[in-house]
Amino acid sequence: MSSAPYVIVGGGLAASKAAQTLRDEGFEGDLVVVTGEAHRPYERPPLSKDYLRGEADRSAVFTVDEDWYAQNAELRTGEPATGLDPMTRRLTLADGSGIDYKKLLLATGSSPRPLPIPGADLQGVHLLRTVEQSDLLHAAIDKAEHVAIVGDGWIGMEVAASARQLGREVTVFGLGAQPLERVLGPEMGLVFAKLHTDHGVELLRRTQVAKILGEDGRAVGVETDDGRRVAADVVLLAVGATPNTGLAVEAGINLRPKELGGGIAVDGTLRTSGPDIWAAGDIASIPSVHYGRPIRVEHWQTALDTGPHAARAMLGDEAPYDKLPYFYTDQYDLGMEYLGFVAGPDAYDEVVVSGSIESLEFVAFWTKAGRVLAAMTVNTWDRMAEVEALIRASEPPSPEALQSFR
Repeated sequence: MSSAPYVIVGGGLAASKAAQTLRDEGFEGDLVVVTGEAHRPYERPPLSKDYLRGEADRSAVFTVDEDWYAQNAELRTGEPATGLDPMTRRLTLADGSGIDYKKLLLATGSSPRPLPIPGADLQGVHLLRTVEQSDLLHAAIDKAEHVAIVGDGWIGMEVAASARQLGREVTVFGLGAQPLERVLGPEMGLVFAKLHTDHGVELLRRTQVAKILGEDGRAVGVETDDGRRVAADVVLLAVGATPNTGLAVEAGINLRPKELGGGIAVDGTLRTSGPDIWAAGDIASIPSVHYGRPIRVEHWQTALDTGPHAARAMLGDEAPYDKLPYFYTDQYDLGMEYLGFVAGPDAYDEVVVSGSIESLEFVAFWTKAGRVLAAMTVNTWDRMAEVEALIRASEPPSPEALQSFR
């Protein structure tokens, strides 16, 4: 190459959208995309939903086709980046080779958090992050009678719904009083608890898993810390994810403290403390203009928005990132969208509901001193612009306005 390229490290949606945006915005220089996975970058939400159930083929997860990369970028697959030296502007790969860069975007995503308990390495115990892991989990569920899911967050509950839709018995082990309680609080966590129990899922709450039971090297069940045993052919460990910040740590790039969500500290342009290095997607801890604190969000929309934002910043755009956190889920006949941010159960006063929880058609608002912090629409569509207006409003809306919203 005649001059050092722009380099993107990552195999997910943030990486692919950043690469596309660089070209769309007129960047004509050399561009290299590096991913440790064996194929071009892809999106991950289908891996726990329709792709896992066999309702979509593999092409559905790829947002950019091979021809685009052939014409627009050097795509280096199956080559994990293992080292980063900001002073020499050099990225080192696992095979010992290196790439000199002019500007660099880190979009390395996150990895499933391991569960350090006996039996976690048995055959039949699964993690879910990659398309290959989704393939393995689908094949295992296809032959299973009973699926055990350790963890009641988004991945755990989406896989529980998929497994039930495939006709399997499902038990979910959760630490909280309700599934999804850490994100939605107990009020809306109860909605998802009822949804799953109505569809035949067994929810074990406030339950600590002590070990995975095995026979002949294969998982056959789960044992809790109080001695209860539940038989299972397949066990999914879904206890959260850890941002892949290893390159940043080696390079001496600033991180956020764990109490603020961890991840790589960036400014409003998604620039890190390293010279000409940006971060996007799961790893980026972004200062929120609206909430007055850094926020790190591990969801599809954040990757979709931050990849292009970082790309434009690499080309000189100084506009601060000001998107409100957004995510969605589809479970059984429930479709949900969520906009906003609530730091935890002590960060809001109440949840105001407009519509009918019983019929699963409603909007829920998390409020603090009357102001809307976040909102969730359930089987209620095309209202996100109105929800955002309420969150950003300079004056708190009246309780009547929220209760009659739907």
